[in-house]
Amino acid sequence: MATDTIGFLDRVVGGRAHVVGCSDGGIARPDLVRKLVVIGTNYDTTGIAPEAEEMSANMSPDSDDMAMFKGLYEMHSPDGPEHWPVVFAKFTEMMQQEPHIPVDELNRISAPTLVVAGDDDLVSLEHTVSLYRAVPNAELAVIPGASHAVVMEKPELLNRVVLDFLEMEPVPTMMPLRRAQAGAEAPS
Repeated sequence: MATDTIGFLDRVVGGRAHVVGCSDGGIARPDLVRKLVVIGTNYDTTGIAPEAEEMSANMSPDSDDMAMFKGLYEMHSPDGPEHWPVVFAKFTEMMQQEPHIPVDELNRISAPTLVVAGDDDLVSLEHTVSLYRAVPNAELAVIPGASHAVVMEKPELLNRVVLDFLEMEPVPTMMPLRRAQAGAEAPS
C-alpha cells in the first residue's frame, strides 16, 4: 500500500500533498507529506483491542460481519468476486502480523499530524493516545459513538474535523502543556 501511495504522489500529484490514511493506510516518504491524518491506525499489533483479536479469529470471508465489505469489494474489484477470499486472507494475516513501527520512528514525523479514532475502535484508545503522544505536536480527535468504521458511521463529523485540520493553521492553545515549546516562557 505504501509503495502504491508513494507512486501516486510522485507520478500523479507531483509533489507534497495532504495524506489521509484510514486503518492501515500510511505513507513512508515524509518529503511528500504536507499534513498527515491517520484514522483508526495502530503502529504495532499490540494496539489491537483484545476483543478485536477474538473477533478476527472467528471471522470468515463469508461471515455476516464481512458481508458489507465483501459486497463493496465484489462491486469494485478488477479481479472479480471470486477473488474476495484471497483478499480476506491477506487482510487477516496483515492484521495479525503488522505493523511494528518503533516509537522513535514516530518521533521523527515532522508533518503536522491529526490522530483520529472512534471511541469504540478496534485499535485501543490507549494505543491511539500513545500514537498521539509519540508524534511531535500531533493533535488528537476521538469521535464519539463510532467504531473502526467511523468513516461510514459519522462521515459528516469526521469530515468537519479532518477538513478543519487540513484547511486551518493551528490555533495557539491558551494553556499549552504538551505542545508548549521547549524553553519558551509560559504565558503570564
